[in-house]
Amino acid sequence: MKPEPSPANRALEAAQSALAAEHAAAYGYGVVGARASSARSAEAREAHGGHLSRRDALARTVREMGGSPRPAEAAYALPFEVRTPADAEALAAEIEDRVAGAYSDLVRAADGRLRREAADALSASAVRAARWRGVGVAFPGLTERGERARTS
Repeated sequence: MKPEPSPANRALEAAQSALAAEHAAAYGYGVVGARASSARSAEAREAHGGHLSRRDALARTVREMGGSPRPAEAAYALPFEVRTPADAEALAAEIEDRVAGAYSDLVRAADGRLRREAADALSASAVRAARWRGVGVAFPGLTERGERARTS
């Protein structure tokens, strides 16, 4: 039987996963920004900037925890083709759902300041997802898991 990881290792792994989600979000918002309507392009730029800031903060946090921050991939596979402004809005909502899921894991694994920061990031992603989608979800950060469970 494999030994249970220590709380510090769980928090570091969750921080690394949140960092990976932020890398993917920054990439995805490049696509969203290119396809968003002119009315929503400022919103896409603002979200992109927010994800870059959180990505940089998480990289510092991972280093402070004794880890080496995971680098960004050269490119990321999108969950669907993005051709229209409506597709861009759907992608933005999907990005935020995935980021919220990563921060949900970090909230569970961390404590203190890191847990508060993760909860703030989870909340911010949930609000952005609701804005892009036009409606919120009952339990942000758990949406992706629920969808996966229904389709497995």
